[in-house]
Formats: sequence, structure tokens, C-alpha cells
Amino acid sequence: MFLKRLFKNSKLSNFIPFIGPAFVASVAYMDPGNFATNIAGGAQFNYTLLWVLLWSNVMAIVIQYLSAKLGIATGKTLPRNIRDRFSKPVTIGLWIIAELAAVATDLAEFLGAALGFHMLFGFPLFESALATGVLVFAILGIEKYGFRKLEYTIMTFVGGIGVAYLIEVFLAKPDWGNIALNTAIPSISSTSIYVAVGMLGATVMPHVIYLHSALVLNRFKEKSHNPKKHLRFEKFDVLIAMNVAFFINAAMVVMAAAVFYSNGVPVASIEQAHETLAPLLGNFAAVVFAIALLLSGLASSTVGTMAGQVIIEGFLDIKFSIFLRRLVTMLPALVVIWFGLDPLQILILSQVALSFALPFAIVPLVMLTNDRKLMGAHANETKTKAAAWLIAAIVIFLNVLLLYQTFGGTF
Repeated sequence: MFLKRLFKNSKLSNFIPFIGPAFVASVAYMDPGNFATNIAGGAQFNYTLLWVLLWSNVMAIVIQYLSAKLGIATGKTLPRNIRDRFSKPVTIGLWIIAELAAVATDLAEFLGAALGFHMLFGFPLFESALATGVLVFAILGIEKYGFRKLEYTIMTFVGGIGVAYLIEVFLAKPDWGNIALNTAIPSISSTSIYVAVGMLGATVMPHVIYLHSALVLNRFKEKSHNPKKHLRFEKFDVLIAMNVAFFINAAMVVMAAAVFYSNGVPVASIEQAHETLAPLLGNFAAVVFAIALLLSGLASSTVGTMAGQVIIEGFLDIKFSIFLRRLVTMLPALVVIWFGLDPLQILILSQVALSFALPFAIVPLVMLTNDRKLMGAHANETKTKAAAWLIAAIVIFLNVLLLYQTFGGTF
């Protein structure tokens, strides 16, 4: 309401009601898994992999826009469109794969939030996980007061992560000339290719491809809904949100490079990064880092639960309580922590699940948005088709390499 009043007499007043879905989806691009990958990239290879984030962002923009366009053009989610257009065996197969990926991702994101609690307040990890569960339930409960309020909450979390990393970069005092050079000019080596593949392959997240097509449907309730105008505004929503995510991810790499690489400190995990920040930049930097991780974990865990609900309802045509979904997906995380399993290994396993599931989300999305009978005037044009298939091929290829590397392959 404040934003509407602020921009009441400007052209932005028409755009404000449509901003939000892409910001919710963007949370998946700054989740605890991104923390781990980006910190490893900066700590090991300085600024040299910043270009990877730039091109990853370009691919994410295209895929997320296609997902939003499918929802706007058809009035249905991606899972629902798959169920309507594909055979039952194919639909069930795609649902099982999507479900496994969503559960595995949600597990890792829940663990990330618990780790943030642990770092910030010193609670044991199991108690931190219980606190995480309570807070995520509370965040999901905001939807009872209107979905827009839930979107604003998630956007606030994104803003909080952004501010935290602005502080980290300010404290780190990076080399801006080197940053600009490595963002613009690609460079790779035999030693950095593994991390580069991980950063690229983990960029497009399957669960938010499904989710974004559902998030835009809430705008159908706006008065005088116009699909053409909606699509135009959503394009800007995607561009702004994905670029915010890019700058936050780049800030993670920059901080790790300026603090860890410059001081010759090898950092291989989120916990180690937090422990190392205090002696290098002071306790304030370590606290800000923990706050950013906590916000990331809470936001991404909430978004992951929302995505899981869209997946099960769309593929199976059933109503499923989002609170029951949260309760069910909490249990694996609590079991992992109770038995003292390594959270880092769980994170790796979730990445394997994502890598495996990604083609089964992207390929149907591209096929459906290319279909003129389904999309009408909003079907992909020739250039968009070519770009979408090229991006799909690149992402799939990189994720195959990531799987190959994860299971011990070398090249």
C-alpha cells in the first residue's frame, strides 16, 4: 500500500501491483547451496569466475520468463499444463522426478536456515532446526492475510540478504578493476572448471520453474486483468529480480575472493567461512554473514515448500495443505541432524537431485511455450525458440558434467 501511494501519480503505479513473483522465485538463486558454491569459487579462484555468474543469470532470466509466460498465457501452472498435454504415464513420471528434487532441495534449504540459527545464536543444531520449522510455519501463515503480504515478506528477506552482502563487500575492500575485468572477460583453467560447472549447473532450479508459473496467477485477480500488459510487466519483474540475485551472488564471490583468497585462507564450507571471517574482518562481519545465511535459509525453505505444493497439486489434481507439506518435509531434516549426518554431504546430494531433475522441467517448459495452439499469440518466436533450446542444451550438458564430477569422474 505504501508503494502504491508513493507512486500514485507516476507510470510506476501501474507496474507496482505486478512486481513480486520473480522476486519470490529469485530466492532459489541465493539459497544456502549458492552460498557454499560462491564462497568456494571466490576463496579458491579469486574473481576469475564472476563471468560464470553473469552468463548463468542470462540463462535464468530466459527460463524464468518462459515459466511466467506459460502461466499468464494459459492461466495454468506448468505441472497442470503437463498433466493436460502429456500422457498419464509421462505425467506421473515427471511428478515423481519433480517431487524428489523438491524434497531434496527443501531438505538442504531447511538445513541452511538451521545452520544460520546455530551460527548466530549458538543453539545446538537440532534446536536450531526446530526454531527454523516454527519460523517457516509463521512465514507461510502470512498468506492467510493475503498472498501479496507473503510476497512482501519474501522480498524483505531478499532485501536483507542484499544489504548484508553490501556490508560484507564494503568491509572486504575488493579490487574493483579486477572485478570488472573478470566479469566481462571469461577465463577458465583445468583446476577451476569443476567449480565453474557447479556454479553454472546449479543456477536454474527446477522447483522454481514450476513455482513461477503459479505465482503469476495471483495477478489474475487484479481488476481489468490484461494478459498482454501482465506479460510486459512480468518481463520487467524478471529482469529486476534476477539481476538483484546476480549482484548478491557476485557479492558472495567478491567477499570470498577479497577476504579468503587474498589472505591465502582455504575455505571449503559455510561453517568454515563464518569461523574465519571474525579474525579477518571482525565479529560484526561474522554476525552479518550468519544473518544473511539465516534469511536465505528461511526464505528459500518457505519458497521450496510453496513449490512442492504447486507440484503435487498440479501434477495430481489434488488439494494439499501447505502446512502439511512443511511438516512432512521437516522430518527428513530433523532425522539428518538427530543422527549427526554431515549437512555438507546432504547439500551435495540435493545438488545431484537437482541436476537429475532439471531436464525434466526445462524440456516440457520449452515444448509448451513453443506450442502455438496452447500459447496463441504468446507462443515463442523463432529467435526465442532457438535461444530456449540452446539454453536448455547448455544447462543439461553442464548438469550432466556436474553429475559425472559428483560421482568421481574426471576430464
